[in-house]
Amino acid sequence: MTDLLELHGQAMAEFDRRVRAIQVTQWADTTPCTDWDVHDLVNHLTGEQLWVPFLLSGGGIEEAGDRYEGDVLGEEPVATWEVASRESRSAWLQPGALERTVHLSFGEAAGETYLWQMTFDLGVHAWDLARAIGADEKLEPGLVEALLDWLGGEAPGVGALFDPPVAVAEGADAQTRLLGLTGRRA
Repeated sequence: MTDLLELHGQAMAEFDRRVRAIQVTQWADTTPCTDWDVHDLVNHLTGEQLWVPFLLSGGGIEEAGDRYEGDVLGEEPVATWEVASRESRSAWLQPGALERTVHLSFGEAAGETYLWQMTFDLGVHAWDLARAIGADEKLEPGLVEALLDWLGGEAPGVGALFDPPVAVAEGADAQTRLLGLTGRRA
C-alpha cells in the first residue's frame, strides 16, 4: 500500500488543482454537496486545513473556540487556501505526527486516523469541486483504491460526514464505487 503521507499529498494536490481552476464567476455555483456552493466547499476544506497545526500541537476543540468557524476565506480565497493547505501539509510532515493523539469533535483519535479522514475528505471533495466547476473529474487511481480500501475497513467518523450510499452498476470502476459510497452519482 502506498504511504499514507504520500496519499495525503495526492489528495491535497487533487483538491488544490481544482481550487486553482475556479473562475471568478463560479464561487456561487452549486456543488454535489446540496448545502454548499463552491465558496462554501472551499471554505470547508480550508477551515479543516487551518485546524491541523493546532490539533497536532495538542490543541483541543474547546480551547479553539470559534476561531476556525464562519467564512475563513476572506477577500482572497485562493491565497487563503494556499496558505492553509501549505501549513497543514507542513504539520503532517513533522516527525511523529501520525503517532500523536488528537482531540477531535467525536473524541480522541490517533493522528493516523485523523490523517485518513483528512485525506478522504480532500479526495471526495476534489471530485465535488471538479463537478461544480466543470473541471476534470478523474481522481488519481491509486488514491481512489486506497480510499476505498480504508472506507471498507474501519473508517471511523466518516459515515456521518457524507450522504447515505447510492447504488452503482455492477462492475463499476473504483472511482464510481467510492463516490457511490458517499452518496454521489458519477
